[in-house]
Amino acid sequence: MGEASRYDRVVLKLSGEVFADTTTGSGIDAAVVQRIAEEVAAANTELGVEIAVVVGGGNIFRGMPGAERGMDRARADYMGMLATVINALALQDALEGVGQPTRVQTAITMAQIAEPYIPRRAIRHLEKGRVVVFAAGTGNPYFTTDTTAALRAAEIGAAAILKGTHSGVDGVYSADPRRGGQADTREPLRGAESTPPGHGLDGDHVLHGQRVADHRLRRERAREHPPGTARGADRDPGQLRDGRDEAMRRER
Repeated sequence: MGEASRYDRVVLKLSGEVFADTTTGSGIDAAVVQRIAEEVAAANTELGVEIAVVVGGGNIFRGMPGAERGMDRARADYMGMLATVINALALQDALEGVGQPTRVQTAITMAQIAEPYIPRRAIRHLEKGRVVVFAAGTGNPYFTTDTTAALRAAEIGAAAILKGTHSGVDGVYSADPRRGGQADTREPLRGAESTPPGHGLDGDHVLHGQRVADHRLRRERAREHPPGTARGADRDPGQLRDGRDEAMRRER
């Protein structure tokens, strides 16, 4: 029996690129997935840590680049969520191959291949010594799998989020350190802290995730449907409610 961990329950965030074939930068490298599975299983059994895993899908498909190529952003994000499910199933297979019972839970219902995400069920799995892999992000477009990791950690009462990503970045920076230029380490970083314009975030302040997503969604809708059009960003909320009510009356 190994030394006990300081944490009894953690969320491990793995980027999709971690799974990638190192020669191509994409796809799934079975040897890498096997190594990850062995390390996760060892931490679970030898250290007595309950482990939930959130996986990304960047080795297969990313929503943002798809949107930049002209795809509908929400549809591209859903494709990215499906990519995370592929990675989750690969990890589950590797974990069970080394004798570690594992459950995959998805934020988008896929009853034939995984359980739906239910926090209390996930907690029960963890208490029974199973690893739980969370896939399909939050189930909503415009959110990253890092957001998913934070949400799931809060919902299952995890003591820590451990981030294992392809870049090897060792902290939170004011800009992307891989792109050169000035990238200052932000330490300590508090949840309410914001990043001013000019620090690599296109002028958006780092606010509550929902507010940022809403702001970006309004901008994209405004570009797609200019003010004055039927689906314009300036459409009156009361008109939207009236339209929904009318649609419901027609369905009846």
